[in-house]
Amino acid sequence: MKLEDEAFFYHSNCKQPGIVGLMKIVKEAYPDHTQFEKNDPHYDPSSKEDNPKWSMVDVQFVRMMKRFISLDELKTYHQAHKATGGPLKSMTLFTRQRLSVQPLTQEEFDFILSLEEAEPS
Repeated sequence: MKLEDEAFFYHSNCKQPGIVGLMKIVKEAYPDHTQFEKNDPHYDPSSKEDNPKWSMVDVQFVRMMKRFISLDELKTYHQAHKATGGPLKSMTLFTRQRLSVQPLTQEEFDFILSLEEAEPS
């Protein structure tokens, strides 16, 4: 993620995961200090300060989405686009799961952003 990139704020550890807001990157990736702190829940004893495994970015809130865009709705579009060649046909969220941060093409980002203007599918 690069400085000034836009990103979606996605709730994932909940009953109904989905996109709730927009944010932007205000500081590019740097080592996540919590991986080295023994009392932190994110402590990783296999990560070394001279070769960290985990990084983080700083983000800034931009705005809430006009409506919640659920994972189920994104899946519906993904399945339809796989058949028709639409923008979400190869979306990483559905091809490489379990990533904390996932890249989007500009086409994917723009399509998802346009969904806030539409009725939920």
